[in-house]
Amino acid sequence: MTSPDSPPLVSPSPCPAPPPSLPSSPVPSSPAPSSSSLPAQPSLPPTGEVMVLALGRKKQRVLIALSILPNLFLAFLLSSDPLITLSPPHHCHLPGPLPSPEVLNASLPWEKGERPGESGGLSHCRQYVNGSQSAVVDCEAGWDYNVTEGLRNNIVTEWDLVCGQYWLVPVEEVCFILGILTGCLSLGYAADRLGRAKTLLTSLTLSVVFGVLVCVSPYPSIFIVMRFCLAAASAGVYLILYITRLELCEPSLRLVVTMLAGLMTVAGELLLLAIALGCQSWRGLLGAGAAPLTLFLSYGIPGLFPESPRWLLLSERSADMNSFTERRNSNRDVRDDESFTELDSEPTPSSRPHLSYPELFHSRNIWKNMCVLGFTSFISHGISHCYSSFRGDVRGTAPSFYWTYLLSVCAGGGAWLLLWATVDRCGRRGILLLSMTMTGLASLILLGLMEYLSETAITVFSVLGLFSSQATASLCILFTAEIMPTVIRGSAVGIVLALGCVGRLSSPLMDLRNHYGYFLHHVVYSSLALLAVLSILLLPESKRKPLPQTLVDGEQYRRPPLGRRRRDNVPLLATPNPET
Repeated sequence: MTSPDSPPLVSPSPCPAPPPSLPSSPVPSSPAPSSSSLPAQPSLPPTGEVMVLALGRKKQRVLIALSILPNLFLAFLLSSDPLITLSPPHHCHLPGPLPSPEVLNASLPWEKGERPGESGGLSHCRQYVNGSQSAVVDCEAGWDYNVTEGLRNNIVTEWDLVCGQYWLVPVEEVCFILGILTGCLSLGYAADRLGRAKTLLTSLTLSVVFGVLVCVSPYPSIFIVMRFCLAAASAGVYLILYITRLELCEPSLRLVVTMLAGLMTVAGELLLLAIALGCQSWRGLLGAGAAPLTLFLSYGIPGLFPESPRWLLLSERSADMNSFTERRNSNRDVRDDESFTELDSEPTPSSRPHLSYPELFHSRNIWKNMCVLGFTSFISHGISHCYSSFRGDVRGTAPSFYWTYLLSVCAGGGAWLLLWATVDRCGRRGILLLSMTMTGLASLILLGLMEYLSETAITVFSVLGLFSSQATASLCILFTAEIMPTVIRGSAVGIVLALGCVGRLSSPLMDLRNHYGYFLHHVVYSSLALLAVLSILLLPESKRKPLPQTLVDGEQYRRPPLGRRRRDNVPLLATPNPET
């Protein structure tokens, strides 16, 4: 035993001795400070997920539903081109109500098929002079149309865009696709700079205005110009709703909500065909798509469809930094070190997310991901037309319009169901790689074995290629929206959609050349599809990961390693790894 006067024993443990405890009685000379005089504890800045959850579960679901519903009517404006440009069988107008086959054979010359494998038929653009077969002239009194599919009155039958005027139809299709491209680029950038809600309201207003102007167009030239503007505005509405919808979801809901929006678009395309069979007029068909959009102008009512919380978070941070900089510069001579310990909490109304263009230029990982996804979108959108027209190109017997239209729409719906069932289980990158591989294999089989395949085999592989290419195109857009930061998400998704439009330009250009050179066209896309398979391996994985906010966050989305990396299970030694 030690005596009271002896020094205390030293513990053999290497840990230092605890500090002496404070006396339990208060010190009279220093009263305890009140809670109001204590400095406020610093709080962590809110994240995008916190801002989304702050909306409340009920309001979040309502906003998501409001962002999905317009897709039903946007399909009327964005998918109506095949119906309003369908060219029915026609021949020169002859006297009498319904000329008999004998009269047609005596009045119209016989022409050979324009493509290999096609049988000849009566001329569509020429007739005999005065019923005598001595001389042949162009149609003098217009044309008679035998409409069996689609609209009874479209722009082709109303303005006689056949024979010498047929070139206006591919021009209209090209201008329509270029309008979508322009809207994706310009309005996507505007959504990043001005906000999702303001740009959405502007795009909706323009869609209604140009939708009305398209319906009252008196001439083909005015129709083409108005159609270009309508395509740009409608594409802007679709793009802004897409990224806003994604920014309102937590990681577990993103795929389901995107799938529901895609199925809503498929339902709109099916409803479009049903209304076309009912109204039989292209003006009524486009009016049925533009008129309901006026109801969605109510989104401009304050509080009904607010700004994206993730975009607001970036705006508030940018406004805080701007306010801090202005106060520091204006009071540089009179301030002390303790005057600027806090930032202003209320952003200015004109604040915008801060975007450093030099930093964006040097964000190599973001550019790499955008280039890979844009290239994949270009291939998947461009090669879809090859599968739709392959049977007609090879055998010379084109399928009916209804078969082609319903096959394309149902393939899109099936692609969304496949993505919903597999993407959250196998990952975005794995399913994108699988679907692109299926697209390339279907093309190689069709091109290499087309002389040995039966009609059934050609149909099966064409459907497989169409199905996989549409799944690839849909997943590309979702992938881009998930790995691109909020500060440039609208521009990035717009660029990927615009590259898809560049791929779609091959369809009207091939129609303009009457599908000459289809084999080389398909071979080029098939070769590029195999190259896209290799480039997809460079992409990161975004499954169950939060959406990046800034460029720094976007740079952290890198390709995961091919082999498994050993992780340390000790919490004090484990560090966050943005790559995993």
